[in-house]
Amino acid sequence: MQYPDAHFAHFLTGEIMQKNRQLIVTLLTALALFGCASVDTTSGGQVGVSRKQMMLVSSAEVNREAAKAYRQVIADAQKKGMLNQNALLVQRVRSISARLIPATATFRADAPGWQWETNVISSKELNAWCMPGGKIAVYTGLIEKLNTTDDELAAVLGHEIAHALREHGREKMSQSAGINVATGIGGALLGAYLGVDAKLGQQALGVVGDLAFMRPNSRGMEQEADRIGVELAARAGYDPRAAISLWQKMEKASTGSVPQWLSTHPSHGSRIADLRVYADRVYPLYTARPK
Repeated sequence: MQYPDAHFAHFLTGEIMQKNRQLIVTLLTALALFGCASVDTTSGGQVGVSRKQMMLVSSAEVNREAAKAYRQVIADAQKKGMLNQNALLVQRVRSISARLIPATATFRADAPGWQWETNVISSKELNAWCMPGGKIAVYTGLIEKLNTTDDELAAVLGHEIAHALREHGREKMSQSAGINVATGIGGALLGAYLGVDAKLGQQALGVVGDLAFMRPNSRGMEQEADRIGVELAARAGYDPRAAISLWQKMEKASTGSVPQWLSTHPSHGSRIADLRVYADRVYPLYTARPK
Protein backbone atom coordinates (compact mmCIF):
# COMPACT_ATOMS: atom_id res chain seq x y z
CA MET A 1 0.00 0.00 0.00
CA GLN A 2 1.35 3.45 -0.92
CA TYR A 3 1.06 6.35 1.52
CA PRO A 4 1.75 10.05 0.88
CA ASP A 5 4.99 10.99 2.64
CA ALA A 6 3.43 12.93 5.55
CA HIS A 7 0.79 10.26 6.27
CA PHE A 8 3.36 7.50 6.01
CA ALA A 9 5.64 9.29 8.45
CA HIS A 10 2.85 9.36 11.04
CA PHE A 11 1.96 5.74 10.30
CA LEU A 12 5.58 4.68 10.62
CA THR A 13 5.91 6.62 13.85
CA GLY A 14 3.11 4.53 15.30
CA GLU A 15 4.78 1.35 14.10
CA ILE A 16 8.04 2.37 15.68
CA MET A 17 6.39 3.17 19.00
CA GLN A 18 4.67 -0.22 18.99
CA LYS A 19 7.72 -2.25 17.96
CA ASN A 20 10.33 -0.77 20.21
CA ARG A 21 9.60 2.06 22.60
CA GLN A 22 13.01 1.69 24.19
CA LEU A 23 14.66 2.38 20.84
CA ILE A 24 12.83 5.70 20.61
CA VAL A 25 13.80 6.64 24.15
CA THR A 26 17.42 5.78 23.40
CA LEU A 27 17.46 7.78 20.17
CA LEU A 28 15.82 10.82 21.72
CA THR A 29 18.23 10.67 24.65
CA ALA A 30 21.11 10.52 22.21
CA LEU A 31 19.58 13.44 20.35
CA ALA A 32 19.45 15.51 23.53
CA LEU A 33 23.00 14.64 24.49
CA PHE A 34 24.60 14.66 21.04
CA GLY A 35 27.48 17.12 21.02
CA CYS A 36 25.93 18.71 24.05
CA ALA A 37 27.52 21.81 25.52
CA SER A 38 25.48 22.68 28.62
CA VAL A 39 25.66 26.29 29.75
CA ASP A 40 23.99 28.63 32.21
CA THR A 41 22.95 31.70 30.23
CA THR A 42 21.28 33.47 33.14
CA SER A 43 21.09 33.56 36.91
CA GLY A 44 17.89 32.17 38.35
CA GLY A 45 16.47 35.37 39.78
CA GLN A 46 13.63 35.22 42.26
CA VAL A 47 11.57 33.13 39.83
CA GLY A 48 14.26 30.44 39.92
CA VAL A 49 14.79 29.72 36.22
CA SER A 50 17.89 27.50 36.32
CA ARG A 51 17.65 24.99 33.46
CA LYS A 52 20.95 24.24 31.74
CA GLN A 53 20.87 24.72 27.98
CA MET A 54 22.48 22.87 25.10
CA MET A 55 24.46 25.22 22.88
CA LEU A 56 26.16 24.06 19.68
CA VAL A 57 26.21 27.47 17.99
CA SER A 58 28.30 30.43 19.14
CA SER A 59 26.61 33.46 20.70
CA ALA A 60 28.68 35.81 18.51
CA GLU A 61 27.47 34.10 15.34
CA VAL A 62 23.82 34.26 16.38
CA ASN A 63 24.06 37.92 17.45
CA ARG A 64 25.75 38.86 14.19
CA GLU A 65 23.03 37.21 12.09
CA ALA A 66 20.29 38.68 14.30
CA ALA A 67 21.68 42.19 13.84
CA LYS A 68 21.63 41.72 10.05
CA ALA A 69 18.05 40.44 10.14
CA TYR A 70 16.96 43.31 12.38
CA ARG A 71 18.48 45.92 10.08
CA GLN A 72 16.63 44.34 7.16
CA VAL A 73 13.28 44.35 8.99
CA ILE A 74 13.73 47.97 10.05
CA ALA A 75 14.82 49.02 6.55
CA ASP A 76 11.79 47.29 5.01
CA ALA A 77 9.42 48.92 7.51
CA GLN A 78 10.95 52.33 6.83
CA LYS A 79 10.67 51.86 3.06
CA LYS A 80 6.96 51.02 3.45
CA GLY A 81 6.34 54.02 5.73
CA MET A 82 5.59 51.72 8.69
CA LEU A 83 8.47 52.64 11.01
CA ASN A 84 7.98 54.80 14.12
CA GLN A 85 5.02 56.71 12.67
CA ASN A 86 3.44 57.73 15.97
CA ALA A 87 5.96 59.75 18.00
CA LEU A 88 4.00 59.50 21.25
CA LEU A 89 3.63 55.73 20.91
CA VAL A 90 7.32 55.33 20.13
CA GLN A 91 8.25 57.42 23.17
CA ARG A 92 5.95 55.32 25.35
CA VAL A 93 7.41 52.01 24.17
CA ARG A 94 10.99 53.23 24.46
CA SER A 95 10.40 54.62 27.95
CA ILE A 96 9.12 51.24 29.15
CA SER A 97 12.06 49.47 27.51
CA ALA A 98 14.49 51.90 29.15
CA ARG A 99 13.11 50.97 32.58
CA LEU A 100 13.26 47.24 31.89
CA ILE A 101 16.81 47.13 30.54
CA PRO A 102 18.61 47.91 33.83
CA ALA A 103 16.61 45.13 35.51
CA THR A 104 18.22 42.60 33.15
CA ALA A 105 21.36 42.77 35.33
CA THR A 106 19.55 40.49 37.80
CA PHE A 107 19.80 37.70 35.25
CA ARG A 108 22.88 38.67 33.22
CA ALA A 109 25.58 41.12 34.27
CA ASP A 110 26.46 41.85 30.64
CA ALA A 111 22.92 42.52 29.40
CA PRO A 112 22.53 46.20 30.36
CA GLY A 113 25.56 46.93 28.17
CA TRP A 114 24.11 45.33 25.03
CA GLN A 115 23.46 47.55 22.00
CA TRP A 116 19.76 47.83 22.74
CA GLU A 117 17.39 49.26 20.15
CA THR A 118 13.61 49.65 20.25
CA ASN A 119 11.37 50.46 17.30
CA VAL A 120 7.64 50.46 16.63
CA ILE A 121 6.21 49.04 13.41
CA SER A 122 2.75 50.03 12.18
CA SER A 123 0.92 46.75 11.66
CA LYS A 124 -2.34 45.12 12.71
CA GLU A 125 -0.43 42.12 14.04
CA LEU A 126 -0.61 41.33 17.75
CA ASN A 127 3.12 40.92 17.92
CA ALA A 128 6.38 42.00 19.54
CA TRP A 129 9.83 40.44 19.67
CA CYS A 130 13.35 40.92 20.92
CA MET A 131 16.13 39.49 18.79
CA PRO A 132 19.38 38.20 20.31
CA GLY A 133 21.51 41.07 21.54
CA GLY A 134 18.59 43.33 22.48
CA LYS A 135 16.95 44.37 19.19
CA ILE A 136 13.27 45.05 19.97
CA ALA A 137 10.26 45.61 17.73
CA VAL A 138 6.68 46.25 18.84
CA TYR A 139 3.73 46.18 16.43
CA THR A 140 1.06 48.83 16.87
CA GLY A 141 -1.72 46.24 16.65
CA LEU A 142 -0.62 44.79 19.98
CA ILE A 143 -1.14 48.15 21.66
CA GLU A 144 -4.16 49.46 19.79
CA LYS A 145 -6.25 46.31 19.40
CA LEU A 146 -5.75 45.19 22.99
CA ASN A 147 -5.76 48.69 24.45
CA THR A 148 -2.62 47.72 26.34
CA THR A 149 -1.76 49.50 29.57
CA ASP A 150 1.84 50.39 30.42
CA ASP A 151 1.94 47.49 32.89
CA GLU A 152 0.68 45.08 30.24
CA LEU A 153 3.13 46.42 27.68
CA ALA A 154 5.92 45.93 30.23
CA ALA A 155 4.79 42.30 30.55
CA VAL A 156 5.08 41.86 26.78
CA LEU A 157 8.48 43.52 26.56
CA GLY A 158 9.73 41.70 29.65
CA HIS A 159 8.72 38.39 28.10
CA GLU A 160 10.46 39.16 24.81
CA ILE A 161 13.58 40.48 26.51
CA ALA A 162 13.67 37.27 28.56
CA HIS A 163 13.94 35.24 25.35
CA ALA A 164 17.05 37.25 24.45
CA LEU A 165 18.54 36.91 27.94
CA ARG A 166 18.08 33.14 27.87
CA GLU A 167 19.36 33.00 24.27
CA HIS A 168 16.43 30.84 23.25
CA GLY A 169 17.05 31.57 19.57
CA ARG A 170 20.59 30.24 19.86
CA GLU A 171 19.32 27.24 21.78
CA LYS A 172 16.70 26.41 19.13
CA MET A 173 19.34 26.66 16.40
CA SER A 174 21.53 24.29 18.42
CA GLN A 175 18.69 21.82 18.94
CA SER A 176 17.83 21.91 15.26
CA ALA A 177 21.44 21.24 14.32
CA GLY A 178 21.54 18.32 16.76
CA ILE A 179 18.28 16.88 15.44
CA ASN A 180 19.47 17.09 11.84
CA VAL A 181 22.56 15.04 12.66
CA ALA A 182 20.77 12.63 14.99
CA THR A 183 17.93 11.94 12.55
CA GLY A 184 20.46 11.23 9.83
CA ILE A 185 22.05 8.55 11.99
CA GLY A 186 18.80 7.41 13.59
CA GLY A 187 17.01 7.19 10.25
CA ALA A 188 19.55 4.69 8.98
CA LEU A 189 19.21 2.64 12.17
CA LEU A 190 15.43 2.65 12.01
CA GLY A 191 15.50 1.81 8.32
CA ALA A 192 17.65 -1.22 9.01
CA TYR A 193 15.59 -2.18 12.07
CA LEU A 194 12.20 -1.98 10.30
CA GLY A 195 13.41 -3.04 6.87
CA VAL A 196 12.35 0.19 5.14
CA ASP A 197 14.17 2.90 3.21
CA ALA A 198 16.48 4.95 5.46
CA LYS A 199 14.93 8.22 4.22
CA LEU A 200 11.52 7.11 5.48
CA GLY A 201 13.04 6.18 8.82
CA GLN A 202 14.66 9.60 9.00
CA GLN A 203 11.36 11.30 8.19
CA ALA A 204 9.57 9.34 10.90
CA LEU A 205 12.23 10.12 13.46
CA GLY A 206 11.94 13.77 12.49
CA VAL A 207 8.22 13.66 13.36
CA VAL A 208 8.96 12.03 16.71
CA GLY A 209 11.80 14.45 17.45
CA ASP A 210 9.61 17.45 16.66
CA LEU A 211 6.65 16.35 18.78
CA ALA A 212 8.57 14.78 21.65
CA PHE A 213 11.53 17.16 21.88
CA MET A 214 11.38 20.42 19.94
CA ARG A 215 7.79 21.40 20.69
CA PRO A 216 7.89 20.66 24.44
CA ASN A 217 11.16 22.56 24.64
CA SER A 218 9.55 25.50 22.86
CA ARG A 219 6.75 25.51 25.43
CA GLY A 220 9.35 25.31 28.18
CA MET A 221 11.13 28.33 26.72
CA GLU A 222 7.88 30.27 26.63
CA GLN A 223 7.30 29.45 30.28
CA GLU A 224 10.80 30.61 31.19
CA ALA A 225 10.23 33.87 29.32
CA ASP A 226 6.90 34.37 31.11
CA ARG A 227 8.50 33.88 34.52
CA ILE A 228 11.56 36.05 33.90
CA GLY A 229 9.35 38.62 32.19
CA VAL A 230 7.16 39.19 35.25
CA GLU A 231 10.26 39.61 37.42
CA LEU A 232 11.76 42.13 35.01
CA ALA A 233 8.50 44.06 35.03
CA ALA A 234 8.26 44.03 38.84
CA ARG A 235 11.87 45.17 39.25
CA ALA A 236 11.24 47.97 36.76
CA GLY A 237 8.26 49.22 38.75
CA TYR A 238 5.41 47.67 36.74
CA ASP A 239 2.67 45.53 38.26
CA PRO A 240 3.59 41.93 37.35
CA ARG A 241 -0.05 40.86 37.65
CA ALA A 242 -0.70 42.76 34.42
CA ALA A 243 0.73 39.75 32.58
CA ILE A 244 -2.45 37.89 33.58
CA SER A 245 -4.82 40.53 32.18
CA LEU A 246 -2.66 40.75 29.05
CA TRP A 247 -3.03 37.04 28.30
CA GLN A 248 -6.71 37.14 29.13
CA LYS A 249 -7.01 39.79 26.41
CA MET A 250 -4.91 37.66 24.07
CA GLU A 251 -7.17 34.69 24.74
CA LYS A 252 -10.25 36.70 23.79
CA ALA A 253 -8.51 37.95 20.66
CA SER A 254 -7.53 34.44 19.57
CA THR A 255 -9.67 32.93 16.84
CA GLY A 256 -8.70 29.36 17.72
CA SER A 257 -5.75 27.29 18.83
CA VAL A 258 -4.28 23.86 18.27
CA PRO A 259 -3.98 21.32 21.12
CA GLN A 260 -1.14 22.19 23.48
CA TRP A 261 0.80 19.00 22.67
CA LEU A 262 0.98 20.10 19.02
CA SER A 263 1.76 23.73 19.80
CA THR A 264 5.05 25.51 20.37
CA HIS A 265 3.32 27.74 22.93
CA PRO A 266 1.47 26.83 26.12
CA SER A 267 -2.32 26.94 26.03
CA HIS A 268 -3.79 30.21 27.29
CA GLY A 269 -5.24 28.47 30.35
CA SER A 270 -1.99 26.84 31.47
CA ARG A 271 -0.03 30.00 30.75
CA ILE A 272 -2.35 32.18 32.82
CA ALA A 273 -2.32 29.68 35.70
CA ASP A 274 1.48 29.69 35.77
CA LEU A 275 1.63 33.49 35.53
CA ARG A 276 -0.65 33.81 38.57
CA VAL A 277 1.84 31.84 40.66
CA TYR A 278 4.93 33.73 39.52
CA ALA A 279 3.35 37.17 39.44
CA ASP A 280 2.44 36.65 43.10
CA ARG A 281 5.98 35.52 43.85
CA VAL A 282 7.58 38.69 42.47
CA TYR A 283 4.82 41.10 43.54
CA PRO A 284 6.76 42.18 46.68
CA LEU A 285 9.55 43.43 44.38
CA TYR A 286 7.01 45.75 42.81
CA THR A 287 5.46 46.98 46.06
CA ALA A 288 8.91 47.55 47.62
CA ARG A 289 9.85 50.09 44.97
CA PRO A 290 9.32 53.75 45.94
CA LYS A 291 6.34 55.19 44.07
